[in-house]
Amino acid sequence: MTKDVVALTKKMPDPLSVIAGLLSGGPDLLVGAEAEGALVRLHDEQGRPLLSVEAPLLVQVRGEAQRLLGASEPEVPYWWTEARATTGVKEAEALAGTFVGRIATLVGGTAWPRGAATSIGVVNTDGMTAVPVPAAAQPAVDVLTDKVAVVIQDRPVVAMTSWLADTFRAAAEAELGLQIVTPAGTRLSPAVRGALPGWPSRWVVQDEKCGYYDGLSGAILQWANGLFVTLESPDATAEDPRTPIAETFAQGAADTGERQLAVSFRCVHPADDRLVLGGAVESVWREITGEPPAGWGTEEPANLPWSLRQLTDVAFERSPEPTWVVVVGTPERPGLATVRITRTTAGVEEDVTLAFGYGAAEEPPTEAVQRAAEALATRHDLQSMLVQVRRARRDLSVPPHFEGPGVPYAFVLGAEEVRTMPGDRARRTPLREKPRELGPRTRPALYYPFPGDPSDLSGWQDFERLMRHLKGS
Repeated sequence: MTKDVVALTKKMPDPLSVIAGLLSGGPDLLVGAEAEGALVRLHDEQGRPLLSVEAPLLVQVRGEAQRLLGASEPEVPYWWTEARATTGVKEAEALAGTFVGRIATLVGGTAWPRGAATSIGVVNTDGMTAVPVPAAAQPAVDVLTDKVAVVIQDRPVVAMTSWLADTFRAAAEAELGLQIVTPAGTRLSPAVRGALPGWPSRWVVQDEKCGYYDGLSGAILQWANGLFVTLESPDATAEDPRTPIAETFAQGAADTGERQLAVSFRCVHPADDRLVLGGAVESVWREITGEPPAGWGTEEPANLPWSLRQLTDVAFERSPEPTWVVVVGTPERPGLATVRITRTTAGVEEDVTLAFGYGAAEEPPTEAVQRAAEALATRHDLQSMLVQVRRARRDLSVPPHFEGPGVPYAFVLGAEEVRTMPGDRARRTPLREKPRELGPRTRPALYYPFPGDPSDLSGWQDFERLMRHLKGS
């Protein structure tokens, strides 16, 4: 098990202050740099990692500490220095608290969680000696079996930090599942929720009543044969598995009136050295909120001010490998998107999953959806787009209990897809309402509206009928 601590400082922790924090653990610890100096790790005489420290990250986007830690933050820009302590070793957690306490004291700032830096004295390190570090060690992995890598996180929101992203990649390369274990009060960032692959990967929630359950499905879990698996009911059969559901998950939460407007779309651009990426996300953001995104990054916290040019440069530098980025809004208008940019035989694809959050007294601007769709269809090579309205948290985080599914509000078929569809299939559908044309009459995209009432799931039946019709089945 591990314990995360974060120092938020106005000044960058310089090498002297970092070393002072590390040496608070005593001179017998090994200070080893990995990942070209981006990661510093301390180990005991058995080679177990005690403390892993990320390079300080300059955060230039307002609200990220509040969104991910529930913490007040300095005015932007500020430095975010994160460390993980192995709580299986008694001294490690005290070492982490001492580390962030030293950092906050030497360069000025605060530590999270608030009680982490209770002491900045020297931790007793008797019996510890310097030893080499395994090069393939993953600082975020708490349990490793031949089936899964298990990560235990105890923080308000599990975010796609750099080391969790590294763990996702390492698990995929090793053909292992990734299971994230959290206490009941923890939520997931949508970035983590969207990145979780299928079984055996899952979000495992500790529960005082049933032990463990799946935070996304509610299925009660047990540890067996090196991974968390669903608990089978004694009455289960092949035809009726009867997976027990955790009471905590099933009860859900009362409807607070909060809503989300969820938008997912794909754009396929012709490959061109002059191509600028991110414009599709910005266009939707401006139409829905009246302003551009606040920031972006290749991890969480999103640390860079919004910039089409910088995003494009990163994607071109990484090509032909895919690029994944997260895009965020302001605290006043919560918004979060994940963008995956991939070079394919068809061109350069942008797959975007985006959501905006609204409180009980706020109305999602559904009237702006058609304008956003037209902007994508006419200027950003839209292939398809699905818009949903759902009862869910304004802050966009994913809680470990049941949230009702979204309902379709609109589906859009790009102009090229309409053109290549045989006959009038795209225009003559089994839906009651005819599709609306977007863009030029000679080459339109088609917009298919749905009622979009979160209390009425029948819209999915209409959506499935439309999909079957468009596929010719």
